[in-house]
Amino acid sequence: MFKRHKSLASERKRELISSRATRSILKNDLRNFHSLSQLILSAGPLRSAAAVKHVKTTHFEIEILDAHTRKQICIVDKMTQKSTIHDVKQKFHKACPKWYPSRIGLQLERGGPFLKDYVTIQSIATSSIVTLYFTDLGRQVSWTTVFLAEYTGPLLIYFLFYLRIPYIYDMKESSRRLRHPVVHLACFCHCLHYIRYLLETLFVHKVSAGHTPLKNLIKSCAFYWGFTSWIAYYINHPQYTPPSFGNRQVIVSAINFLICEAGNHFINVVLAHPNHTGNNACFPTPNYNPFTWMFFLVSCPNYTYEIGSWISFTVMTQTLPVGIFTLLVSIQMSLWAQKKHKIYLKKFNSYMRRKSAMIPFIL
Repeated sequence: MFKRHKSLASERKRELISSRATRSILKNDLRNFHSLSQLILSAGPLRSAAAVKHVKTTHFEIEILDAHTRKQICIVDKMTQKSTIHDVKQKFHKACPKWYPSRIGLQLERGGPFLKDYVTIQSIATSSIVTLYFTDLGRQVSWTTVFLAEYTGPLLIYFLFYLRIPYIYDMKESSRRLRHPVVHLACFCHCLHYIRYLLETLFVHKVSAGHTPLKNLIKSCAFYWGFTSWIAYYINHPQYTPPSFGNRQVIVSAINFLICEAGNHFINVVLAHPNHTGNNACFPTPNYNPFTWMFFLVSCPNYTYEIGSWISFTVMTQTLPVGIFTLLVSIQMSLWAQKKHKIYLKKFNSYMRRKSAMIPFIL
């Protein structure tokens, strides 16, 4: 009996231990399930893999025809929407090396305006095939080369006449006659004018990166060099006669010349840097410099000062060639000023309404 009772007690202990173990296992399973569910909820919803977007690039074919014969020259392919006329010229040059980009003129229509290099293909295309007409612009030179040639020539030519080279003047007559002080002053003023031009071309003006036909360079050099030779020949001639009113006329004219030269320089600096933000879309405004106050009266004060310099030089030297040169330059600059004034009126109508183009209250 005692053994039987002992065996029953041991069985009860085993059942109690097994039930407790089962309960602990269930509790652990519940805890693990709860932690797993919290982990899944914190991770958020499942995200599908990002779809790969295939952007379709549109390509254009540029058919280039001769503007005179309408014969096909070449086809430039694989041009994108962002490609420009400059890119077309580069590929056209690779296909036809004898025409470099600066002498290639492309038009949408025969006889129409030439397309600028910055024009995009997308802006002119109506289909995947674009037809352009080619015109050979001839030999081209950069604008910087044009300006440097225009201004270097008069500077050197005037010096040759000032030195009275034997091939130009009679040496006996040159040695007998002393030069009037106005001759030396005229040489100084003339050289100062063109040296200022050269320095401004190199360091002040933002010269366009474009090109111009070689014939324009020849025209400009012929005009400036020819008139400089004529002017210098008269002023430096041994028989040159000084101005009628003597030193008073010379001094007043020389002072006015220097004032106009200074004003022209400061105006060019303002035009190169319109304001502190460098925004070229706004009209240049005067600053603390009194020379820039001419902007209150005219829209092109650089031309005003330029003509003032040549009028002063004409009065100072009192020679016919200088007067003719001043007249021609004044006519040309008045045309440029009126053209720019019309552009300014369209952009800044309210600001430009009371201004003149070049001469205050007159022109």
